[in-house]
Amino acid sequence: KMAEKQEEPSNAQNGEPDNAEEGEGKKKKVKREDLPPFEIVTGERLPAIFFKFQFRNVEYSSGRNKTFLCYVMETQGKEPVTTRGYLEDEHAAAHAEMAFLSTILPRREAGARCSVTWYVSSSPCVGCAQRIADTLRRDRALQLTIMVGRLFMWDQPDVQEALRSMKAAGCKLRIMKPQDFEYVWQNFVEQEEGEEVKSFVPWEDIQENFQYYEEKLAEIL
Repeated sequence: KMAEKQEEPSNAQNGEPDNAEEGEGKKKKVKREDLPPFEIVTGERLPAIFFKFQFRNVEYSSGRNKTFLCYVMETQGKEPVTTRGYLEDEHAAAHAEMAFLSTILPRREAGARCSVTWYVSSSPCVGCAQRIADTLRRDRALQLTIMVGRLFMWDQPDVQEALRSMKAAGCKLRIMKPQDFEYVWQNFVEQEEGEEVKSFVPWEDIQENFQYYEEKLAEIL
């Protein structure tokens, strides 16, 4: 049996402070439409509370309506370059996958061979999957591996077809194992200031849920 359905998160778990609506007399809040279409944080670590909620590989992703994308990009140009960071699609105008393809990937040396690994809280939607497949077909110097915590709407035929199109274009799609969550914890999650690095504590059913999603992905692909 998969994990029980999770409760709705607090605003803080979704990356918004619980008191976000307080203080009418304070400085006027920026309107949602005035915010940038996505937030890009390069060379930074995401807060532990985001990781613990958004990356959790539960079956029911209640309240988990963001995508967090941690990346490692290794470029074999005149001088090998490795860059890493994370993106989140806090605002609706662009998904994290699109943000990476349009802003991070073009920074590499033109024509250089490039190996990219994503660690993503959930698999791409249909639109992002199509964009990924198109990019890989056009750019033969690019290798992309996507490690996902959960499968997004995996039972929908159009989503299944989109995942297969990514594979056909050369994308390696994998479900994150417990060791992969530990890797993200160690390399992309910030620790409390002044504290030693805390060990990764696996949640209940992490291995069982990994096996569940791995079986579903194998059936789809």
